[in-house]
Amino acid sequence: MLPAPLTPHSPAPADLVLRGARIHTVDATLPAAEALAVRDGRIVWLGDDADADRWTGPGTRIVQAGGRLVLPGFIDAHNHVRLGSDDACVQLAGAKSLSEIHARIAAWRERHPDATWIEAEAFDYSALPDGRMPTAADLDPVTGDVPAMVLSYDVHTAWLNSKALDRLGVRADRTDLPFGKARTDPATGAPTGFVQDFAVRGLSRDGHRALRELGVPWASPERQYGRLVKSLDDAIRFGITTVVEPQNSLDDLPLFERARAEGRLRSRLVAALFHPRGTSDADLDDFAAAARAHDGDRIRVGPLKLYIDDVVEPRTAALLEPYATGCRGHRGETFYPVEEFADLLAKLDARGFQCFVHATGDRGIRTVLDAVERARSVNGARDARHQIVHVECLDPADVPRFAELGVVACMQPRHCAPEIAGPGQDWAENVGEGRWHKAWPMRSLATAGATLAFSSDWNVAEMDPMIGIYTAVTRRPLAGGEAWMPEETVDVTTAVHAYTMGSAYANFLEDERGSLTVGKAADFVVLSRDILRIAPEDIPGTVADIVVVAGEVAHESGS
Repeated sequence: MLPAPLTPHSPAPADLVLRGARIHTVDATLPAAEALAVRDGRIVWLGDDADADRWTGPGTRIVQAGGRLVLPGFIDAHNHVRLGSDDACVQLAGAKSLSEIHARIAAWRERHPDATWIEAEAFDYSALPDGRMPTAADLDPVTGDVPAMVLSYDVHTAWLNSKALDRLGVRADRTDLPFGKARTDPATGAPTGFVQDFAVRGLSRDGHRALRELGVPWASPERQYGRLVKSLDDAIRFGITTVVEPQNSLDDLPLFERARAEGRLRSRLVAALFHPRGTSDADLDDFAAAARAHDGDRIRVGPLKLYIDDVVEPRTAALLEPYATGCRGHRGETFYPVEEFADLLAKLDARGFQCFVHATGDRGIRTVLDAVERARSVNGARDARHQIVHVECLDPADVPRFAELGVVACMQPRHCAPEIAGPGQDWAENVGEGRWHKAWPMRSLATAGATLAFSSDWNVAEMDPMIGIYTAVTRRPLAGGEAWMPEETVDVTTAVHAYTMGSAYANFLEDERGSLTVGKAADFVVLSRDILRIAPEDIPGTVADIVVVAGEVAHESGS
């Protein structure tokens, strides 16, 4: 229960008073204010700057906003801070050709001549011509006898050289791996070096253990912790006061506890637990116990992460109609038969779990919506707030079902940027121009009454909410240019709501966070620019000058 607000008569001094601000509260009952007061980590007053003196005493910290815009702290509803980005890897972001990939790996090898593994990240599928997927033969010339593992930018696939295939035991008779499914040459049956389903298997508890036992440095606990704390530093710097980490095993929870104990977890964190196929009832009991043990305001554990399909770029998302490129008639696959998934979701719903379901293709999304409908029929309607995560290719017939079924659309606006998914890129080419109207229909969903929860999907895309908001509002490239499917843009106010109150609601946090309201947690951000008033092209580059979590200044730009 929230504490009752203080009366405005002779209040006791606050711990912190913010003054001289243009506060956009995201609270319809008091949309704007100039000042606020905080005591014991909660907002106790909002109002006019002229009245702020009444809340100020000798021990009050005064934060002068200088007329800057103040928003609730951003809640990134899908942010892989534990996966993060790894400075020990070859960085392939922006490499648009195989020759450039070779050049970056070669340069890294010159700097690390004694490396026992070559690990790289952020490979873009479009770097290979004609929509083909990479092979070990593409890597071998530049990696030689050193095993190499390259992760795609979405971390859904891995690319191995011949030495890594040997080291990891990938053979023609062993392609179903703990960390993925190895593709084979249709003529010879030999593994090609391309491994799909890495996000489903390689990032699972068993997959990570297998990679660690096989000696892959990337999978070690220390490398994981290094990625985590680096990402957490970025999160608070960007004004993200709550991070939702969407895919963890019970083995990963000590990493978050360590980060908090060492002062590196300055944002609040919600951790979802991964439910791969084969999860047992005993596992569910363990998940429920972990949720009870971690139910604080700084670390909360509870939702479950599932997959129904994979991703469009390597043509592993489940589509209603065949892909426009690749194998004729291929529509992708779901990870579960339809009936099995419906039964599973009904079971998890009956036990009270909230489910985050990865679904990118229109058939995958429909399968999840059908399963939620089944769960409501079997168990009765409840405030479950199941989420469909990504919602990349949505059939118009399914748009109204989100609001009807109470399903949250957890979306990552940056993914629909033209330079990532638009014309000429693998996403747009694979679905075909006739289905582009289905791409990330944010405005259609908002108009239909669905809850939008925005997020970054770091490290698949940039973590900075300013980039996500810019893309949601313009659907233009980050460097400027023509918009792609501009009819599905949203306005800045809607985008801010999706990054604050929408994401709070999506995670059962709306009574505590998401708006600047008396009684709620004092989590807010002072921005360098007024993104509600400036031109959309000026939103990128806006920084969080001051970030406050629970009434304490957690970050100041330049400090």
